[in-house]
Amino acid sequence: MTRVVLASGNPGKLREFGELLADVGLQVVPQSQLGIDTAAETGLTFIENALLKARHAARESGLPALADDSGISVDALDGAPGIYSARYAGAGAGDQANLDKLIAALRDVPADQRTAHYYCVIVYLQHAADPTPLVATGRWHGHLITDPRGGNGFGYDPIFYVTGEDCTAAELEPARKNQLSHRGQALRALLAQLRDAHG
Repeated sequence: MTRVVLASGNPGKLREFGELLADVGLQVVPQSQLGIDTAAETGLTFIENALLKARHAARESGLPALADDSGISVDALDGAPGIYSARYAGAGAGDQANLDKLIAALRDVPADQRTAHYYCVIVYLQHAADPTPLVATGRWHGHLITDPRGGNGFGYDPIFYVTGEDCTAAELEPARKNQLSHRGQALRALLAQLRDAHG
């Protein structure tokens, strides 16, 4: 089994990656277990931030690295919070503060105009200087409600109403969420690339 460092300290992401990679020949080691600090997300795009995180984790660990950057983009808010999803309410703000700020921003937006999508980019590097990283993306469309529902998931899941499922992302069972989600889509696409690259 190949050990790969996961450049994330987000417990929700760690859980989702663990579930999605359970049957694949990659042993995911969270960077925190290796004493690696989180890289600064100074990029202007999701892909730049994912590459920054992966290169940092690969450089510090000497292992191949897997990193994602993801967020939610709300059409009526010109794509906000976007790359700032995890820190929408400010540096160090938690999920609840971010959720509350987004709900407040949606108060004057008519329900039929609250379309949004989650976006995820995942990168895989063989080493820190890898000039040809594998890159995969996923996009999950839905619309937002202002009354949070459900206890599964994390982040904005309690207000992300899933088209065709008649529930929020936080009401989905984890296995179903992994089938539908932006992260699940991106990870499956990445795994297909890994299989192609490694025969």
